[in-house]
Amino acid sequence: MDNWKSYLNADPTEWLLEEDNPSVRYFTLLDILDKPGTDSEVLEAREQIMQKGMVPKILAKQEPGGYWGIPENFYVRGKYKGTSWQLIILAELGADGNDKRIRNACEFMFENSQDPQSGAFSYIRNKKVSNSKSSKKMKGKHVGGDHEGVLPCLTANMAWSLIRLGYLNDERVQKALAWLIKYQRFDDKPGKAPHEWPYKRWKRCYGERTCHSIIVKSLKAFAEVPENKRTPEIEDYIVKGAEHMLNHHIHKRSQPPIVGSFKWLQFGFPLMWNIDALEVLGLLTRLGYKDERMNESLNIMISKQNGEGKWILENTFNGRFQASIERKGKPSKWITLNSMKVLKQRYS
Repeated sequence: MDNWKSYLNADPTEWLLEEDNPSVRYFTLLDILDKPGTDSEVLEAREQIMQKGMVPKILAKQEPGGYWGIPENFYVRGKYKGTSWQLIILAELGADGNDKRIRNACEFMFENSQDPQSGAFSYIRNKKVSNSKSSKKMKGKHVGGDHEGVLPCLTANMAWSLIRLGYLNDERVQKALAWLIKYQRFDDKPGKAPHEWPYKRWKRCYGERTCHSIIVKSLKAFAEVPENKRTPEIEDYIVKGAEHMLNHHIHKRSQPPIVGSFKWLQFGFPLMWNIDALEVLGLLTRLGYKDERMNESLNIMISKQNGEGKWILENTFNGRFQASIERKGKPSKWITLNSMKVLKQRYS
């Protein structure tokens, strides 16, 4: 069953299991070595995530109100140090969603970013109550996000993060998922975007062609929903989203496929709103796809490993985070882990 390892130049598993990065160790035990969640090593690694490394560094900078930095700068003005971005990173790192500090951050985003009317998440708070005095304190009152400021990529990222942090069954997350399903378009030919809400404001998101980032981040959220809890609407979205990306051969644009942005082939972690071919391959293989239209991106991914079977961090937002994650141009445990997961899911 380890035939997938024949695609590695060398086996870096022991490197991934080192204790300096408890998050990578945890996911390696689960996803590469197939250890159950009840295994003593897995449980220990899970505990270590909250005690050493990146997660405690990020949580140490959290304010008592559950936010980071200036409270109202949770998205645009707080890139990538605001509250929404910290939830994405914490979810990526496998942080414990039962931790009170993380629960406070999740509730902060519900109270200040989620539009009560639609369930989508907004990049700004409701303007009617967002005055200078209230923005300084924000003591947990339900303020809500601005209806006109909802963003599909933010909504998808928040839905995914909140699911990872234990909020799958929360009606507020279910409302966000329903919004993504209702308003997602899969346009693949030039044309005009609809003029009604929410499309009219964000031509960059809902322009002539649907933004791939929205599709991928929404697909990521729906893939996080366990199979036995996926509704027919979620299953339909997964099929449409996967087919859209396969029609573009993962990293290409238009039809017939032509090479798209070169950054799609520069692998990074964490990606935040950004996407790359590795993320898409990870989603599709996790969902069981072994389509030949994935092969070109897959071969490029395989070719990027060095002689030790390790992949390099090529793209990063380091310097803009609360704390830097790995070093650009150096072997990356995260990129290596994610590449190995793709190989295992594709060739096992």
